[in-house]
Amino acid sequence: MRQPAYIQLGDDNLRAKAQQAAQVMSCCALCPRECRVNRNEGETGFCRTGKLALVSSYNAHFGEEAPLVGQNGSGTIFFTHCNLRCNFCQNFEISHLGQGVEMTDRQLADIMLHLQAEGCHNINFVTPSHVVPQILAATLLAARDGLSIPLVYNTGGYDKVETLALLDGVIDIYMPDFKFWDNAVAEKTCQASDYREVACAALREMYRQVGDLEMDENNLARRGLLVRHLVLPGGLAGTRRVMRFIAQEISRRTYVNIMSQYRPCGLADQVEELARPLSPETFRAAVQAAIEEGITRLDNRRPIFFIK
Repeated sequence: MRQPAYIQLGDDNLRAKAQQAAQVMSCCALCPRECRVNRNEGETGFCRTGKLALVSSYNAHFGEEAPLVGQNGSGTIFFTHCNLRCNFCQNFEISHLGQGVEMTDRQLADIMLHLQAEGCHNINFVTPSHVVPQILAATLLAARDGLSIPLVYNTGGYDKVETLALLDGVIDIYMPDFKFWDNAVAEKTCQASDYREVACAALREMYRQVGDLEMDENNLARRGLLVRHLVLPGGLAGTRRVMRFIAQEISRRTYVNIMSQYRPCGLADQVEELARPLSPETFRAAVQAAIEEGITRLDNRRPIFFIK
């Protein structure tokens, strides 16, 4: 069985990456927001996070994709705050309202070890883009104490290539969203007028590092790229163009989860088209568009729809 990437990387290289990432926080440019605040001194920018990561919850999660869940669940760690803050976020209390508790690197490492001891198949960092230094520092400590399961980087897709490069040789499974193709929609919903360009560059870098999703003999993900795409009402997500990009510029073998569970949450009613739930017809059209564009390695969970 393949060892997780961070074990192959070794202690010295992992420590060097953690130190380099920590230095970036002194004039923070970890994500495309490039707030340039000194987070090491407690200053905060768009992500509202200083030196310490905040964690809202952690558990063995059984609602993730089958290759991550297996028999014992994916060991999810939900980080508080976000570098996107979509107005329709289904975790609004966490991403917008800051529900969570500050954790030291040691506490975060202990959570990772606890989830492994509970039998989880991987450590799944949810909304990690703004806490890469803390993840690297905690992984260093946890690896020294016996962590040996894959790491999953579960992100909104608004990730800087230079920061992803710090994770090269550390992360086993990248699981980015590709939320929108139209930058006007991204600007309207999450103040990210460059979302498409950023997400395209991020996916290219992620794929360069880990390639297509690989499974072990138990159909558990061990390494590779898994892309999520939430279908939005009114075609606002630009599904066909997103799938065309993935098929033509990433890989036709990309494992994609086209998600149906959109419902109006948070401040979704600020955008007229988002004030209503997703229709089954819109979802079916999105799946068909993906197939027509050459994406056929689709997660096959039963669609979920919400009735208004």
